[in-house]
Amino acid sequence: MKTRENYKKYVYGLILPVIIIAVWQLVGSLHWVAPQLLPTPINIFKAFISLISDGILFDNLSVSIYRAVIGFAIGGGLGLLSGLLVGFFRKTEYTLDPTLQMIRTVPHLAIMPLFILWFGFGEFSKVLLIAKGAFFPLYLNTFLGIRGIDSKLFEVSRVLEFSRFKQITKLILPSAMPNILLGVRLSIGMAWLSLIVAELMGANSGVGYMISDARQFAQTDVVFVGIVIFALVGKFTDSFVRKLEDRLLRWRDNYNGVDSK
Repeated sequence: MKTRENYKKYVYGLILPVIIIAVWQLVGSLHWVAPQLLPTPINIFKAFISLISDGILFDNLSVSIYRAVIGFAIGGGLGLLSGLLVGFFRKTEYTLDPTLQMIRTVPHLAIMPLFILWFGFGEFSKVLLIAKGAFFPLYLNTFLGIRGIDSKLFEVSRVLEFSRFKQITKLILPSAMPNILLGVRLSIGMAWLSLIVAELMGANSGVGYMISDARQFAQTDVVFVGIVIFALVGKFTDSFVRKLEDRLLRWRDNYNGVDSK
């Protein structure tokens, strides 16, 4: 029954992309739009195969994934730790949260020139920008997850004489886990967006650099290959976190919607 449900989910998920690609191919084949502006999916696929055979795609993709993983590990790790501290302790909240909220509102495009001035065009400035993007979604959702726990559960834990450690491991973290995992999903998405900004503004390798270089030579099909790669890798990582979420939150009995008739 579950296999059939998963099959239906994948089929429904493919309907809209297939329709879009079919209409896109039709528009391109009828020359309603110039191929320099909108290459057909077939031409984009040919460019994709060419980039794979030349080794260009894998070289640039490996660099981008490395940057994203390092940036997410640093930013997401610090965001999780800060969210836990601010969520557990009010004095820490009063000390850290106002400053972090101000930094959160500073756009990447505003802070990137400063990173370049301080750290140059090297890897450190790019990883730092990705870490900044990954930090805040995980920080905010961890903080909100802890503070959103029903206070009556704490009263029950005191009646049951839970130790502080048992209260954290058996009550706080499981209750906050849905928000934390949502923060992980959003954090990964922001890490990818930050990666694009970092590589488009100054890089000599990576998928963002490949897109920027193709734009200069009017290679629109290569630009689309880069965009599709970003979309597919982002979807893959998001699906991985959702699977992890399903496994860790099996105890939840939540509403999953109804099938339309």
